Amino acid sequence: MLLYASIVILFCVYFYLKKSQNQNALSKFPEPPGNPLLGHVSAITSTTRIISNVSHYIENYGKTVTIRIGPLFFPVLRALVTTDYKFFEFALGGSKILTKSENYQFLRDWLGNGLLISDGDYWKRHRKILTRAFHTEVLKEFIGVFESVGDVLIKKLEKYDGKPSVDVHRLVTLCTLDIICETAMGTKLNVQSGENSRYVESVHQMCRIVIERALSFIRFFNCTFWLSKDYYIQKSALKILHGFTLSVIDSKRNKTVHKETKKMAFLDLLLKVSHDENLLKIDEIQEEVDTFMFEGHDTTASGISFILYCLADLPEEQEKVLQEQKELFGDDKNPRVTYSDLQDMKYLECVIKETFRLYPPVPVIGRLTTEDVKFDDCLIPKNTNIVFFIYGLHRREEFFPEPEKFKPERFQNLDSAFPYAYVPFSAGSRNCIGQRFAMLEIKSVISKIVRNFEIKATFPRHEVQLSVEAVLKSVNGIKVELKKRN
Repeated sequence: MLLYASIVILFCVYFYLKKSQNQNALSKFPEPPGNPLLGHVSAITSTTRIISNVSHYIENYGKTVTIRIGPLFFPVLRALVTTDYKFFEFALGGSKILTKSENYQFLRDWLGNGLLISDGDYWKRHRKILTRAFHTEVLKEFIGVFESVGDVLIKKLEKYDGKPSVDVHRLVTLCTLDIICETAMGTKLNVQSGENSRYVESVHQMCRIVIERALSFIRFFNCTFWLSKDYYIQKSALKILHGFTLSVIDSKRNKTVHKETKKMAFLDLLLKVSHDENLLKIDEIQEEVDTFMFEGHDTTASGISFILYCLADLPEEQEKVLQEQKELFGDDKNPRVTYSDLQDMKYLECVIKETFRLYPPVPVIGRLTTEDVKFDDCLIPKNTNIVFFIYGLHRREEFFPEPEKFKPERFQNLDSAFPYAYVPFSAGSRNCIGQRFAMLEIKSVISKIVRNFEIKATFPRHEVQLSVEAVLKSVNGIKVELKKRN
């Protein structure tokens, strides 16, 4: 016990010395009332209270506020939280604040120095290389995977035809895992059929641990994380996750470099680049594939699930989506969908964008200043964590009139004068490299579900309980009623 107390005290001293120079500068931003000893810990350590509490702070104290963990005179962490449009534009559109915030480091054991976490020249080099994997001609080859894996989901959903409710998020997550595995690694995971359950459980454990470390004082520091049970759960999970990725890489290394076909998975393309141009090492390839697996399944699962939830509440909008499908395919529920068809789903795209406004899959993003930065006559010191509250920005009335209403039509004539008011995929040079991939996948899955099922609200109506985790989720599931179309 004495050893543990000593470790905590030493780290408090370390962070105090490291961050004390920042306190006077950050005091120019309003700080909501908090506990004298704990600061705002109680407001942000519950994932289900973050949205309501931060929204309250922003509404009552200003568009940018200071959040503190620890005593006023001795904070362990102090960060800026903002919905200020000018701040979003300045930071995301500029080149001075590109480094991800400290919380992202909890992903490093899993993702290494992959594109999500890396910065500087290393990030720029990898971003340039990986952009090739999202070229239009490559994306076209993924449509078949979206469709075939989506067909399996339809079969799973048929079991719930006429049932009072189904938690679509649970089933959709397995679908997006199958899609991302086949497109990222070129191998079938078949989790929708009950295979590779240890891999699925390991993914879920890692996503849980990452968010809980960010909210726990004991698990926040590497030197004390090993005292927790999650340290050993993580070791076991990473052995499974990294082992799977490496086994697929080993099986493909000698085959891929001689391929001359357009239909290549993300991993195949990276291996070919590695062989032909010697630009990537095998460990770098593993890190990028693991990053794509992490970023590419949970975000799309969140998005698809909330879209279904919104359509269940809005039969008129759902009917418009259905009519658009009939204009493209007639009464064919299972047509051969092409890239061009997905591009032509204009109203569905508006529905997706409006859902992402209200329920952004990534509701917050974080950056860290690596030098003193001047913004709006305020000096933001080096090593300041900045939290961009996307959820709050998307509900600002000056950019989105009647912000609480679901109005897909607003995206048919969105004011281009404020490009940083809508940023579900972030913005600027560090925007989501896979956003076109994600939109195609989501269109494919949603259009397939709408052609096959009428989506209805449950009775009594299911109210989602939003939770800010690695992505936006609902702790009580996302439930709808499905009725098979004749």
